[in-house]
Amino acid sequence: MPKLIYYGHSCASLEEGGKRIIIDPFLTGNPLAKTSAKDINVDAVLVSHGHGDHLGDAVDIAKRCQATLIAPYELAVYCERQGAAAHPMHIGGSYQFPFGRVKLTIAHHGSAFIDDTTEYTGNPCGFLITMGGKTVYHPGDTGLFYDMKLIGEMNCIALALLPIGDNFTMGIDDAVKACEFLKPEVVVPMHYNTMDVIKQDPKEFEQKAKPFTKVVILEPGGVVSF
Repeated sequence: MPKLIYYGHSCASLEEGGKRIIIDPFLTGNPLAKTSAKDINVDAVLVSHGHGDHLGDAVDIAKRCQATLIAPYELAVYCERQGAAAHPMHIGGSYQFPFGRVKLTIAHHGSAFIDDTTEYTGNPCGFLITMGGKTVYHPGDTGLFYDMKLIGEMNCIALALLPIGDNFTMGIDDAVKACEFLKPEVVVPMHYNTMDVIKQDPKEFEQKAKPFTKVVILEPGGVVSF
C-alpha cells in the first residue's frame, strides 16, 4: 500500500515496494518544514517547475542520494548543469521508472529560476504518478483548468494533492471545482499557509469538497496510506 508523507507547501514523498520519491522538495527556508533536506533519502526527485519554492533542495538531494531528477526538459537540463543526474520529460509524455510510471500534465503557471539572474526553465507541469497500482496526481502550481475533467476521466486517481492558497494558484473554491472534475478518492490540500499571502483555512476546503471527495488535512510530517 503506497504511503504519502507531506512536508509542507507543495512537498510530499511517496513510498511503495521499497522505493521512495519526493516531489518539489522545498525544505531549506520553508518556515513550516519539520524535516531537513539532509534527512531525505529517495530514489527519484520530481520537480514541477523552476520557482525556488519548488526546485528548493532538489539538486542537492538528487546528488547526495544519487537519485534521478525528473522534470520538464528545460528544467532537467538546468539541473544537469548543476550536477544532478536528470531524466528530461515533457507535457503529455510518460515513462516507466523502476519505482513506477510518471506522466506529465499541463499546469497554468510560470517557470523560471530567479536569483541574481533569471534562468529559463521551460513550461511548468503536473505529475500523474502510478506506484503499486495506485495513481497520485500532483498538479504543481496551477490555476483551475477544464482539462482536469479529462484527467479525471482518463485516470482513476487514488489521491490528489491540490493547491488551495490562492494568489499564486487555485484558491479554495477553484480547488473544490477541481475535485468535481478529477473525482479523486482522497485529496490532500497543499500550497497554503507558508506565507501570509496564501493563508487559508483547510477546514473550509474540507467542508466545501465533501460532496466530491474525502479530504485529509495533513500537518507537515503527516502521513496517509491509500
